[in-house]
Amino acid sequence: MKPKKFEDKLEYSKEILEKLTSPNITLDEAMKLYEDGIKNIKDAQNMIEKAKVKIEIIEQKYFGSIDG
Repeated sequence: MKPKKFEDKLEYSKEILEKLTSPNITLDEAMKLYEDGIKNIKDAQNMIEKAKVKIEIIEQKYFGSIDG
């Protein structure tokens, strides 16, 4: 099950990294984990970008233009 919250995505990424560094992992398993990890990180990056946009909207609402 793929995590939905940002914090869970970070934890899931750590788990994937631990599995990838295991000496017992097969190449096929590593490739699947790597792909899943990349997708997970991309999802987390998108969540950060959405949060940045939301913060900018809130700042403009309460502080107006902060460009000077």
